[in-house]
Amino acid sequence: MSIKKIAIVIMVIAAPVFALQSCYKVATVIPKTDVEVTGPVSFAKDIIPVLNAKCSISGCHASGGHIPNLADDKAFSSLSNGGYLDTGSPESSSLYQWLTGKKGTIMPPGGPNNPSNINQLVLAWIKQGAQNN
Repeated sequence: MSIKKIAIVIMVIAAPVFALQSCYKVATVIPKTDVEVTGPVSFAKDIIPVLNAKCSISGCHASGGHIPNLADDKAFSSLSNGGYLDTGSPESSSLYQWLTGKKGTIMPPGGPNNPSNINQLVLAWIKQGAQNN
């Protein structure tokens, strides 16, 4: 076999190896697709229904489940007294950090497309003072 043929064989074998070495995962990036909520947000009318549907369910954040307890009558107290809210720096609130996946697994489980624009809804509620309204 000539040197030219050997060089071609080496290049055919080496090129994919070098190309594959550059393909590795550094980080998971979740694009921000939520639209900012600018209107008033009510804890009772806007937040509780989403918590009831996706969080305060058996095996999750219901009574006797994971903390915080997000059942209707316990949710506000659990969030406000448990240190999950930071009205001075809303994006730093543990609740928002969990929802967006910055503190661990995205909550509620199922990916970045949380129901009813919950990430921005909760962020707006915290920015508005996280009132029990």
